Amino acid sequence: MKNIISQEWLKDNISKEDLIILDTRAELNDPNYGLNEYEKGHIKGAHFVPMEEITTGELREHGGRHPLPDMNEFIENMKSFGIKDDSTVIIYDDGDLAMAGRLWWILKYSGKHQVYILEGGIKSWVENGMEVTTEIPKVKKSDILTLNLDSSMEVDIDYVKEAIGNKDVVIIDSRAYERYIGEVEPLDKIPGHIPNALNYPWMNLVENGLKSKEELEEYFKPLKDYREVIVHCGSGITGTVNLMFMEEIGLKPKFYVGGYSDWVSYGDNEVVEGDK
Repeated sequence: MKNIISQEWLKDNISKEDLIILDTRAELNDPNYGLNEYEKGHIKGAHFVPMEEITTGELREHGGRHPLPDMNEFIENMKSFGIKDDSTVIIYDDGDLAMAGRLWWILKYSGKHQVYILEGGIKSWVENGMEVTTEIPKVKKSDILTLNLDSSMEVDIDYVKEAIGNKDVVIIDSRAYERYIGEVEPLDKIPGHIPNALNYPWMNLVENGLKSKEELEEYFKPLKDYREVIVHCGSGITGTVNLMFMEEIGLKPKFYVGGYSDWVSYGDNEVVEGDK
């Protein structure tokens, strides 16, 4: 797969000079989880990237629960981990790919191309008997990391509103089915989904191991009938799992980063409950 690298590859290449490893473990309901786990043990050479501080911007009335960071600040933060234009970046989380996916997408959006996610995350790394350490790596700040935003990867709320009535565009809701139909809503103030959105729960792609390319082709086959695919989730994190696997089969989805949390922050936006 073009976006995911194997554990064996990382084991064999872990000492390469141009390789940067980033640990993005996080729990949305526990702000200390990621750093605590990193300090208990991490892949050798890995730097910890706190999600709220680095991959999330300033919260406002609109924009969702995890808006994008200021991209110039983001680049400076990435340079502080030693990332250069020619670096190869490997990102891992606990293994469900969502937290790693958030950083993967932002780096791609910033114009960085050699960015990959570690299959299975650190849990599989440990299960496979690979080395972990508590040693915090030293880093020399990079002086060259170019910001070259790819605006074609992202859409805003106005774009989504225009897309709702367009038969050539499909909107994909990546949240769990129970949230999509409005049966439960643990995070946002109004249950339901954006009109005409189809539900492709992100966790379907990582349960029981990764899907093969053939399985992905079958799973996403209905989406190839559309000229354009827009993906969203609750706040711009878990939807990245759908994005990375859609890319594996040649789709070029756009991301509504603000997601459902941005949509319901506007009182006049229509919300649909049920499976329709």
